[in-house]
Amino acid sequence: MFWSKGDKAKKRGTATPASEASKRAKGMKPEESLPSSRIFEGDRTLWIIFTVLLVISILVVYSSMAKMTYDATLKMSLFDALQKQVVFVIGAVMLIFIVHKIDYKVYMRWTYLFYLICIICTVATYFIGEKTNEAARWLSIGPIKFQPSEALKIATILTLARVMESRQATINTLKIIPTSFRLRSPKQREIIRKNTIPLLGPVLLSCIVIVPAHTSSALIVFIISIIMLYIGRVNLGEITKFCLVIGLIGALGLGAMEAAGAGRIDIAKRRIERWGNEWFGSTEARSISDISDTQRALIAIHNGKLVGEGAGQSTSRVLVTHPESDYAYAFFVSEYGIILGLILMLLYIWIFFRAMDIGQQCTTPFPTLMTLGLGLLITAQALLHILVQVNFLPETGQILPFISRGGSSLLLSTLSLGMIISVSRTNHNKRLQR
Repeated sequence: MFWSKGDKAKKRGTATPASEASKRAKGMKPEESLPSSRIFEGDRTLWIIFTVLLVISILVVYSSMAKMTYDATLKMSLFDALQKQVVFVIGAVMLIFIVHKIDYKVYMRWTYLFYLICIICTVATYFIGEKTNEAARWLSIGPIKFQPSEALKIATILTLARVMESRQATINTLKIIPTSFRLRSPKQREIIRKNTIPLLGPVLLSCIVIVPAHTSSALIVFIISIIMLYIGRVNLGEITKFCLVIGLIGALGLGAMEAAGAGRIDIAKRRIERWGNEWFGSTEARSISDISDTQRALIAIHNGKLVGEGAGQSTSRVLVTHPESDYAYAFFVSEYGIILGLILMLLYIWIFFRAMDIGQQCTTPFPTLMTLGLGLLITAQALLHILVQVNFLPETGQILPFISRGGSSLLLSTLSLGMIISVSRTNHNKRLQR
């Protein structure tokens, strides 16, 4: 199994005869160990990356929103914006401290309830939610405003991890797609009831609920789920059949949505057409007011060159659309340069590799799949944001985790990272106890 590599970690952490003698000399039983005295436990690398990203968040938000000083139509001053972001950062630090201290088994126990709440809240946004920037649907509960679909991403990963754990003994031989069109036959009904609905149902339901408001988020959930199925040892042939079936159903569904004028099909088509025109369209000079958001981001990156224009010195803060959120990476490069921009991208990739290493040290499926899924979620969202900035992909509306302005995004990204650190903390404590 994938997580059997954790047995190697067991061997590395096994106490030596000398260490056992040392424990006896201190009056301790051989199986006892000294508790960790660290306040912030778990993977130190992830703690460092988290701290660096939070500092960058404050710098980017403060500098990018300086244009508020010159815009009389905005009701929030620069100081108010900075103060609000600092409050969110403090909240993120408190949240990750609490989350990383909780045993991952607690998250496993409450997974299904968490998923159900996220589904209900996401559906509710279509009836009582608020719309911002053409797409994002928000739910307000008193002074708190959040996007439930972002929490649903996390809930889907946890749910899939738990379902796969309960089937590990036979998961590589399970049929998750009916083998016949006679769906009413006892054999096919058993496949659907025992395998298809539990394994694929949460993924499909999440994508269906998310796609009307945020197509790219639904795509991220689907791709991560496929990777998790593969890592969880589901038969590759079954995964392939699932992708083909979903591809066909998705094409028919998008066609129906376009015909009915539902969802965000028109917006997606405009973005793709605009992206194609930027690659293959006319190259004649145009005024600033006529260029796209992505072209503005490319200009900001170009102005940054290798070392940037300097903190707070960027001339692109007025040029770039939403430099504090949708185009935070381009604005960061404009101020700090391409070199630091590449380092920032590597930090996000590093998060995934650390999550992969932590997952490999686990001896049970749930923490392995959870850490890999959540690490991939953070990294995939960051890379998607960055690829849009450099015009490799059409606009998606994905913000930069931990850095872009916004409380719900910061706190939910922190929740994901905190769960990963929780697993690393548990792994570390288990090694100490041996």
